Amino acid sequence: MSTHAAPFPPGTPAWADITVPDVPRARAFYGPLLGWEFEVGGPATGGYVQATLAGRRVAGMAEPMGEDPAPPSAWCVYLATDDMAATTAAVTDAGGRVLVSAMPILDMGVMAIYVDPTGAVFGGWQPGTHTGWDAVDEPGSVVWSEVMTHDQPAALEFYRRVYGWGVDDMSGPGFVYATVSVDGQTVAGVGRYGSQAGPEAPAAWTLYFGVHDTDASAARATELGGTVASPPTDTPYGRMALVRGPFGEVFALMGPTTSVG
Repeated sequence: MSTHAAPFPPGTPAWADITVPDVPRARAFYGPLLGWEFEVGGPATGGYVQATLAGRRVAGMAEPMGEDPAPPSAWCVYLATDDMAATTAAVTDAGGRVLVSAMPILDMGVMAIYVDPTGAVFGGWQPGTHTGWDAVDEPGSVVWSEVMTHDQPAALEFYRRVYGWGVDDMSGPGFVYATVSVDGQTVAGVGRYGSQAGPEAPAAWTLYFGVHDTDASAARATELGGTVASPPTDTPYGRMALVRGPFGEVFALMGPTTSVG
């Protein structure tokens, strides 16, 4: 079990949430799938729901607040900052756009939503009393975050300029991918879609949630109303499956690789 209580270094994925048309249905899906319990905020937070794992925050969810039409349901990854104004300026200087201007959320922190030059939506989070997710790198929590795009060099250059990430190129034949680091610590990945994704696949951040058994969790996701977009497959980093939740949102499950022999 790993608990993280301090603010995350700037440029580190620190929080994630999702806007869905039906929060009770989302809770009924993610609760049994990932072992989450839920805390519902008061009117001042618009009823924002925080998912917890053994009492530690792991993610948030809410219903749309007056948008017409409501945005498609998708997980949003928030990158930590200690100066939202400076980050917003850096985003626009590097070719990104501001979707939601910086806004304080009570004393919890300040949020903003951006779009990178390749079209991927992500957030910024300047912590107050809410430092981000408390549970990390264990089943039921986020274990990896990555942005996939058709123009990986442009995305990589954008985030490097905004957050000063270190870059480790992991590319090989037919595979373009880099891991990125903050203060020498690997924090995320930036990759190019393979040909199987098709040109219509939108640039997007993807969350990987840890599980004990990828095959069992993928089957459970289907039972709960999701679909398996990419079946469980062993990788050098674990056994992965890509799943669509009940509102079409995409995320990944990652567990131990299958034993051989």
